[in-house]
Amino acid sequence: MNIKNVVVIGSGTMGSGIAAQLCNANISVTLLDLKTQI
Repeated sequence: MNIKNVVVIGSGTMGSGIAAQLCNANISVTLLDLKTQI
């Protein structure tokens, strides 16, 4: 399985950390949160 795009829901400590690691692995990430301010 080859993952190319990921959506992470929640931009708190865990969500942003997961998104950062995915970016480091050259995977396209969309980070979503209920609040507009990160």
